[in-house]
Amino acid sequence: MSHLRRRLGRRAAFALLAGTGAAAAQPATPWPSRAIRLVVPFAPGGPTDVMARVLAPGLGAALGQPVVVDNRPGGGGNIGVAHVARSAPDGTTLLVTSTGFVVNPSLFRNPGYDPVQDFAPISELGASPNVILARPDSGIGSIAELVERARATPGGLNLANPGTGSTPHLTAELLRLRAGIPFVQIPHNSAALAVQSLLSGTTAVGVTALPPAHAQIKAGTLRALALTGETRWPDLPEVPTMLEIGWPGFVSETFQGFLAPAGTPAPIILRLAREAAAVLGDPAVRARLLAAGFALRANGPEPLAARIAAEVPLWRALIDQAGLQRE
Repeated sequence: MSHLRRRLGRRAAFALLAGTGAAAAQPATPWPSRAIRLVVPFAPGGPTDVMARVLAPGLGAALGQPVVVDNRPGGGGNIGVAHVARSAPDGTTLLVTSTGFVVNPSLFRNPGYDPVQDFAPISELGASPNVILARPDSGIGSIAELVERARATPGGLNLANPGTGSTPHLTAELLRLRAGIPFVQIPHNSAALAVQSLLSGTTAVGVTALPPAHAQIKAGTLRALALTGETRWPDLPEVPTMLEIGWPGFVSETFQGFLAPAGTPAPIILRLAREAAAVLGDPAVRARLLAAGFALRANGPEPLAARIAAEVPLWRALIDQAGLQRE
């Protein structure tokens, strides 16, 4: 997965934007004239929810209307995403989602949406490495010890993940394939619930994006075995990357994207992108999100469109290699 961003192309970006209705006419009435909902297709407490709740107040102040976070979990994120896909393209129902948005069309027979045809990209918001975790009392202190324990456990270790189709889920599948070890994947409806599974002792190991586990790692209540980014995280200098410990090409991350229903007028898309960049450009907001485990990328519609075009086939290839059955 280390070449994801290198394979993004401007040609793909322009093609996607053309298909999302980004060139639609100016809205017939002034916008926004009423409250805006940011739909998060996961339960509260996960990284996407955190990002949406940081974005909402600043966006509301800039637009002069309340911006409310609307959590709609279920179906690995499909329920909330499909709801936005079916919503009116008037700029009042928007989506803040994660990488599962580009994964689920390859993992589910009918996710209820098409990531290209049904949405107008607004902007990436941020990205985080995934982190492989263990309880401190598990006796697992490194990836090598995790691999050894998994091989010695009949049927494989139970491993918590934030949900089917999430990049942590697929990161664990990548580890399984590369190491030749079994895991019993235990999906949850959010990263917060996956972390709670570890804290309660229900599972001894897990994989999540960094933000929901960051505070627990800092407090010592969870142990980070390795990060899946290209470099170490600034305030976790003791945690190695998978690359550093001898796993070439083992890079994966969870990104948060901001999207509208296809057909949303271009002026609304561009205004939302501009205001999101302003909110995330505030130094206090940037510092808060970096400390929580996010690298911010408020880069506008084209980079997100290109990322979607590139990542759908790349995740499909991993899903096929892992032999995961469509649900």
